[in-house]
Amino acid sequence: MSATTSPAANRRWLGLAVIAAAQFMVIMDTSIIGVALPKMQAELGFTQENLSWVFNAYVVALGGLLLLGGKLSDVLGARRVFSTGWVVLLGGSLVAGLAGNVEVELLGRAIQGAGSALIAPAALTLLFMLFGANPKELPKALALYGAAAPAGGTAGVFLGGVITEYLSWPWVFFINIPIAVAILALVPSVMPAGGAASGRRVDLLGALTVTAGLGAAVYAVVQAPEVGWDSGQTWGVLAVAAVLLAGFVIGQAKGRDPLVRLGIFRAPNLAAANLAQLLLGAAWIPMWFFLNLYLQQVLGYTAFPSGAALLPMTLLIMIGMIALAPRVLAAIGPKAATVTGLVLLAAGLSWLALIDPDGSYAVDVLPASLVAALGMSLAFIPTLGTAIGAARPEEGGLASGIVNTSYQIGSALGLAVMTAIAAANGADQLGDKAALTDGFSAAFIGAAIVAGVGALATLALFRSATGGQAGAEDQAQQLAA
Repeated sequence: MSATTSPAANRRWLGLAVIAAAQFMVIMDTSIIGVALPKMQAELGFTQENLSWVFNAYVVALGGLLLLGGKLSDVLGARRVFSTGWVVLLGGSLVAGLAGNVEVELLGRAIQGAGSALIAPAALTLLFMLFGANPKELPKALALYGAAAPAGGTAGVFLGGVITEYLSWPWVFFINIPIAVAILALVPSVMPAGGAASGRRVDLLGALTVTAGLGAAVYAVVQAPEVGWDSGQTWGVLAVAAVLLAGFVIGQAKGRDPLVRLGIFRAPNLAAANLAQLLLGAAWIPMWFFLNLYLQQVLGYTAFPSGAALLPMTLLIMIGMIALAPRVLAAIGPKAATVTGLVLLAAGLSWLALIDPDGSYAVDVLPASLVAALGMSLAFIPTLGTAIGAARPEEGGLASGIVNTSYQIGSALGLAVMTAIAAANGADQLGDKAALTDGFSAAFIGAAIVAGVGALATLALFRSATGGQAGAEDQAQQLAA
């Protein structure tokens, strides 16, 4: 990066603050709606089964378009794409907050997801542009960036409770607007301009195909308990999803300038790290979603106490990522750290499956959620670092897009599957605490199995002695110092 394209050295950390704010907002927009879900359900007319679309409309758009966001960052310049994403997110937040029915609400959430899909990979690319030439500062910058995710989750849980309790649910979306305006004002002075890559085209058809395929798969799974797993609709929509996703892979293999250069997955540990991220999202997000519902629909918490009840879990994740995960990673390496984290997550989820309709927060929620949170903090950092570090430097935007896509796709599909499992076991019977508890418990068991599969897959697929791992361990040692 030349001196003419980079901000002054003393502004790099302000630039990092803006980048961390981006990660903070992307995650906050997934968590802030959790506490508000029951009120949104009552006012907009969501059914219990379809309530997950408030989350999935955002995540499907985010996960499906992240690859496009990463490619656009490489082609058009990360700063330009980063700013555009904030404009789109601002517009989606307005639509979601002003929605008066289910359809408009889901449209707003999808627009928010599209904006975040531009922001997230561009932010990570900008981070490497600011700190990539300084190996002593890069690990600390990555740690602060990584900590912004659980901080966003924490703020989302808390603010969602405060806003829903004392204002109204639309303000969980309107809160994005002043933050977006402030960041857009700061970007020109603190972010490197970067250069656009001339002569390269963007595979818009591929982006639309993978997004439509993912959306069809999630829709089929969410609707299956209502229409039947053996119905023509379920299998027809799944077939459409399979055709679209297969078409996307074929297009990427044969295209002249694809969204995803499939050869990137030959990099050591990149595919394994992305699989671990996918399964991590598929286990973690259903836990967060159904804990919110258990606290409010079974234990009878109102919005603010429900949000406050999840603060210990999210604070532990933030502390674990900053203080504990780098030291564990330096001591035992990415493979062992990831396996340990996923095993702890599976244990916490199994413990949560013991919830009781007449239970209490101190016994049924707090200890198990802390075990799960510890596992999440240990597994997330090594898989993220390995997935990004394995790619070639010029494909930083693509690598960040792929790993973010893996996590978000896992989140959407995992929540869709666990929603179906919960509904099949009684979670669709509003007002019946015993039935709701049985359904939520089944979802926790399913998520625990996913985390266990992730641990086994990591054990089998991660290579233990690679240059990429050595680099990850070196970065962790510097961070822990």
